[in-house]
Amino acid sequence: MALSMTAFARKQSACSAGTLAWEIRSVNHRYLETSLRLPEAFRSLEPLIRDALRKSLGRGKIDCQLRLEQSDQTPNDYKIDAALVTKLNDASGQILSLTGGGAPLSVMEIMKWPGVMQEQESQDTDDLDAIAMDLFNETLTELIAARAREGEELHSIVSKRIKAIRDIVSCVRERMPKILSKQREALIERLAGLEVELDPSRLEQEVVLSAQKADVAEELDRLETHLNEVERVLDLKEPSGRRLDFLMQELNREANTLSSKSIVAETTLNAVDLKVLIEQMREQIQNIE
Repeated sequence: MALSMTAFARKQSACSAGTLAWEIRSVNHRYLETSLRLPEAFRSLEPLIRDALRKSLGRGKIDCQLRLEQSDQTPNDYKIDAALVTKLNDASGQILSLTGGGAPLSVMEIMKWPGVMQEQESQDTDDLDAIAMDLFNETLTELIAARAREGEELHSIVSKRIKAIRDIVSCVRERMPKILSKQREALIERLAGLEVELDPSRLEQEVVLSAQKADVAEELDRLETHLNEVERVLDLKEPSGRRLDFLMQELNREANTLSSKSIVAETTLNAVDLKVLIEQMREQIQNIE
């Protein structure tokens, strides 16, 4: 089952501290790369979150953000660090005695000093952490579902391109005997026009050699084989984007060979159509996990 690497999910939940909201964005990337933005009070959750992402996702650039919007009705209680205030006051007095002038630190200046006023949490930290993790898991589940839905669309798009390629391969395969026969007749006519006596066995060798150079049966067989493998890999229940990308390279190589061995304009155009379809598949596969 193909999974897209592009998706978005958002969940929020009310709690006594306010409203918690998770947003997870996912875009295509060669590996799994995670970026977390958490309020300072939730930093302890980072290892758990990274572990959950690593177990649930194979590839993609994942951006996770947690917001806590405090309710207006939630009282903010503050605790004063008395020891720090004493140290600041003593330091201020020492500086004044050394400089011989100036004004001591005001109450407002002391209150603004980092660490003097500490906001007390209105809800137990463990309870908030549990709520945040439950909400994260719900959001991650929604993200995976969104990746699966888009993956189905990508599967459908790639399958249509595969069918179009198979139609071209069948068309070329059906016409090849007639093309090779005409090539044989044309070669014999050209040699006959030289008005020289040729060894029949040597003539037959040249005809066979020319036919072998123009024969694309092996390329068509390999195209079919690669297409079968693409269909098989698309249905795997594991990350398969890299393998599919490799198969696109192999398909493109066979299309190039088909073009180089073409002896009629129609087959050349078929090869061009193949390369266009393969490139369209490759662009879609870049988003598959």
